[in-house]
Amino acid sequence: MSAEGSENVLVGVIGGSGLYHLDNLTFVKHVNPETPWGFPSSPIVICSLPSGTRVAFLARHGVGHTIAPSAVPARANIAALKSLGVRAVLAFSAVGSLREEIAPGDFVLPTQIIDRTKGVRPASFFEDTSVVAHAAFGDPFGVRLVSWLEGRVRKVLAEEAERRDKEEGEGVGGRRAMLHTDKCAVCMEGPQFSTRAESQMYRAWGGDIINMSVLPEAKLAREAELSYALIATATDYDSWRPNESSVTAAEVFKTLQENARISRHVAATILEELHEAVAEGGILTEETGSMQYSIMPRSVQHKEEDRKKLAYILPTYFS
Repeated sequence: MSAEGSENVLVGVIGGSGLYHLDNLTFVKHVNPETPWGFPSSPIVICSLPSGTRVAFLARHGVGHTIAPSAVPARANIAALKSLGVRAVLAFSAVGSLREEIAPGDFVLPTQIIDRTKGVRPASFFEDTSVVAHAAFGDPFGVRLVSWLEGRVRKVLAEEAERRDKEEGEGVGGRRAMLHTDKCAVCMEGPQFSTRAESQMYRAWGGDIINMSVLPEAKLAREAELSYALIATATDYDSWRPNESSVTAAEVFKTLQENARISRHVAATILEELHEAVAEGGILTEETGSMQYSIMPRSVQHKEEDRKKLAYILPTYFS
């Protein structure tokens, strides 16, 4: 099977903790493609926007949140989305905040990542194959996609705050959710949260938020020539604050539900325009063709079964 899908879906959404479905969309069907790397975390939901435009939604941790971060089949997830025709991935994730100004309930569009996953997760489609590739990863997120998202997400959050003020009265609704940009995400292994020493170390390294899911997702999206961006929502302050209890799952869940509600609203509001931008292609210019010079020259040592496997995500180079 090639990556030329028949669903005409250009945008894929990956939902993280608390975000298990999208609002204001019409269910079309479930698809569950078997990729060379297995099945995705959950059947992918094909949804229709009011205009009829289709998008794909995938629950990263499975139906009912049954898959731990380290066990997420990220290669199958990204490959399955690519097989449907997806060209841009909008990923959501709950994160811990390593900075005072990034308060629980705030949104973050990171531009950098520090990898602390210890190499235990399969991080490349080229692992265990006879083909060697070195993808450029200096800017781990789609620069043009992140830039495109910034203004749209900021506008949705402002509208959400205005709506709340009207419903609850000015000032009654509490702190407004803020959007933070140009931040660095630390991706750790888990499933335990950070120690206090680790949390302080990540701050000293320049980390601004921390989660357990953005890698290898972003690396695999780059190898598949997909534009990828993370919309992160802060649930807690990790463990770095002195004289405070360390983060617990119970604390995270308090903020998770409201973050997920606003995230669904953000997605429902921007997906139509995002689809149009992807169709035009301007925000995809970094990723399109990016693997052409990352794959080491073909030789007789490249096994045919490996080429067939890689053709699933990169048919241009391996078909």
